[in-house]
Amino acid sequence: MRFWSKKNTNYPDFWKNYLSLFTEKIQKQTIGNTRFIAFDTETTGFDYSSDRILSIGAIAIKNNAIDVSDQLEIYLEQEIFNKNTVEIHGIRKNNDLAKITEKEALKIFITYIGNSVLIAHHAEFDRKMINKALARQGLGALKNKVLDTGVLFKNTKHLIYLRDKYNTQYSLDELCNDLKISRSDRHTASGDAFITAIAFLKILAKLQKNLKTETKYLFKYK
Repeated sequence: MRFWSKKNTNYPDFWKNYLSLFTEKIQKQTIGNTRFIAFDTETTGFDYSSDRILSIGAIAIKNNAIDVSDQLEIYLEQEIFNKNTVEIHGIRKNNDLAKITEKEALKIFITYIGNSVLIAHHAEFDRKMINKALARQGLGALKNKVLDTGVLFKNTKHLIYLRDKYNTQYSLDELCNDLKISRSDRHTASGDAFITAIAFLKILAKLQKNLKTETKYLFKYK
């Protein structure tokens, strides 16, 4: 992996600008003043090496509320086709969606997220898919801190026993059932990002009784 430095002139400006955001001293962040970004990727499959991202959806959370004016939805050009996953997300090779290259999509996504805290359900998958795409473009990995709603969900008070005994992995559908969240637009990147944002706020409400107000305390949950 290549590491960025001020002397490196090979990286595009958007990546240099992104990396510069993490060299500055960050002021104390509270949950209220932190910009969180709930995001999701729809992909051709689940293999990090051979599969590709078809779409990215993201939406911001500020001041403990979803900011619908601050969201992102992009579709990527892709030659890979997997009829099994098309049945889930509905994104076909030759449909009418406006699509952009992987490089342009990453530029838009990276510029959009900045140094925000990222939130995803089963976040490691989405993070790795983004990082693989970045690597194909000769860039480094995401530097943002990432929270997983599945992990946070397991730490809400009524699930601690199950977490300790079974180390259960909860699906996004199970979160929707438990937290009474509508599944409208499920299995679209923007729809799942919105659902994840709602889930995060509902979980946060359960956790905040025993949680200090600084954002860093959210990362104590494993």
